[in-house]
Amino acid sequence: MCLIAIAWKTRPDLPLVLIANRDELHARPTAAAGPDPEAPDVYGGRDLGRGGSWLQVTARRRLAAVTNVRAGRDVDTAARSRGWLVRDFVRGDRSAGDFARALEADAADYGRFNLLLWDGDALWFAGNHPGFDARAVTPGLHAMSNGAFDAPWPKSTSAARTLQQWIERQPPGAGIDRDAAATGETVDAQLAPLFAGLRDTRTAPDAALPDTGVGLALERRLSPPFIEDPVYGTRCSSVVLAGAGGLVFAERRFAAAGGAVGASLARIPTA
Repeated sequence: MCLIAIAWKTRPDLPLVLIANRDELHARPTAAAGPDPEAPDVYGGRDLGRGGSWLQVTARRRLAAVTNVRAGRDVDTAARSRGWLVRDFVRGDRSAGDFARALEADAADYGRFNLLLWDGDALWFAGNHPGFDARAVTPGLHAMSNGAFDAPWPKSTSAARTLQQWIERQPPGAGIDRDAAATGETVDAQLAPLFAGLRDTRTAPDAALPDTGVGLALERRLSPPFIEDPVYGTRCSSVVLAGAGGLVFAERRFAAAGGAVGASLARIPTA
């Protein structure tokens, strides 16, 4: 993932809501969101090149999501893929805090990462650039892209605003996972504003851009929440809702030209 916004404990009926865009080379082999063939209780996308994932959940009320960290034009050549942090956490049973703190010993072996971990009770952040950091996430709205956690990048601010506006418009007790009678079309309509916000292709003004060492032209090209580019761009948008009755995981996928090429919606009952 390259953009994540999350609402944590802002509503009792929806304790966790996550929206995200994954930006990647269009040529990189990827499996669409679905059950993991090797772990049937795991659901999400899979990186078929190096293994691992950018976002996965489980029926045991676990979630992990990761972004890379941009630091100049140097290629990240770390021995371990950050996608395995997602894979290892969701398949394991360690608490989010224990898993995050234990990463300190070998965090530098992974590609530069920002990592979110939810174990059904607690939400933690861990990162390894510029140095190791692990902490519990406080209740509220948070967002991160390819910089520091909660850094006010234009795309992060935009995603957080999209999420806040959507939450404020939901009536009390509107957790989607509670309504077993809702059709796929009903849920799609309810989630549409979130996906619309993630589809924003507007370039941020120069004065608001971060300086990550890649030059102004590239900072501009990477600044929208949704990146349209024939080589490297937004491959998918995702929405995850967690409520008392389970999880909802929705994904929309895009081709190199930015056109939609697929979508999926899953309700995942949780233990």
